[in-house]
Amino acid sequence: MAMQSLQQVYEWTRKFMNSISSITDSTRPGQAHRVVTPENISAVEVDVKENRRITMNEIAAHLDMSHGSAHHIVHDKKK
Repeated sequence: MAMQSLQQVYEWTRKFMNSISSITDSTRPGQAHRVVTPENISAVEVDVKENRRITMNEIAAHLDMSHGSAHHIVHDKKK
């Protein structure tokens, strides 16, 4: 078992011992996906079609978004 998996088991054990019966993540505060808009999805699609070798960092810089948002659009919001 990988160390990360073992640490997760320890975390779940601690939660169950404290009467927490769910292992799902609770909601976290923070911004919603405000940059994952239809306009930005289309803009990313245009960038990728123009240059198939464009990097996530280049997309993020060009569209003024985080690397994570660019990655989310490219990998999770395909048309």
